[in-house]
Amino acid sequence: MKSKLLSFSFIAFLVFSLSCKQEKKEAAQSTQMQNVMAIHDEVMPKMGKLGKLVGELKSKVDTTETGKQYEVAMKNLQNAHDSMMDWMRGFGDRFDSDEILNGKELTPQKQKWLDEEEEKVKAMREQINSSIERAEALLGK
Repeated sequence: MKSKLLSFSFIAFLVFSLSCKQEKKEAAQSTQMQNVMAIHDEVMPKMGKLGKLVGELKSKVDTTETGKQYEVAMKNLQNAHDSMMDWMRGFGDRFDSDEILNGKELTPQKQKWLDEEEEKVKAMREQINSSIERAEALLGK
């Protein structure tokens, strides 16, 4: 009887330990997904600003040296916009809404993709912010 109780206790402990590890893994994935989405949510409102700055720069583009600087800044803004659109499309192709919004557990392949997407979204954030800063500096804002 005592050995059965010990066996049952050991099995219960293993099941509990494994479930805790699974919960920690899911929480880590969920937190990483939340961080990725937070970066997206941080820069998404800046998309309107990108468009506005492109419009302001477009009218200043000409063949002069300063006009060429406006053109470069305008193209940087357009590239930043394209990066956001490409990132969102690629991210949406890789993950479903349950994984993005509800913390559904990721497969090992999808976890690798999430690691990649985290790096991409950080680079995209830097591209958007730096292109805005350069354009505003050029426009004297």
